Amino acid sequence: VQLQASGGGLVQAGESLRLSCAASGAIFSIITMGWYRQAPGKQRELVATAINGGSTNYAGSVKGRFTISRDNTKNTVYLQMNSLKPEDTAVYYCNTVYGLGANVWGQGTQVTVSS
Repeated sequence: VQLQASGGGLVQAGESLRLSCAASGAIFSIITMGWYRQAPGKQRELVATAINGGSTNYAGSVKGRFTISRDNTKNTVYLQMNSLKPEDTAVYYCNTVYGLGANVWGQGTQVTVSS
């Protein structure tokens, strides 16, 4: 499975962005798709994941502001980010777990939120 992420950019606090991540390859075996982020000097952290069957999971810091969704017809996962804050500034990485637990990362996309 390969992942191609897009949609980052520079916005002001309070604005919105939508990230997209398209999967290709052995997509029939995907178990989860999600987003992580890494700010300068910090560890990579979970933002949101979407599991087969419809379950979703969010970090507490984004709950109520971010929404993850999957379009299985396009093999794409989206992250709608509303009410962005400067502390949301990070490189965002798409992730998938597939098959027997293989873990794949997409290239990062920079999100910068100015105050």
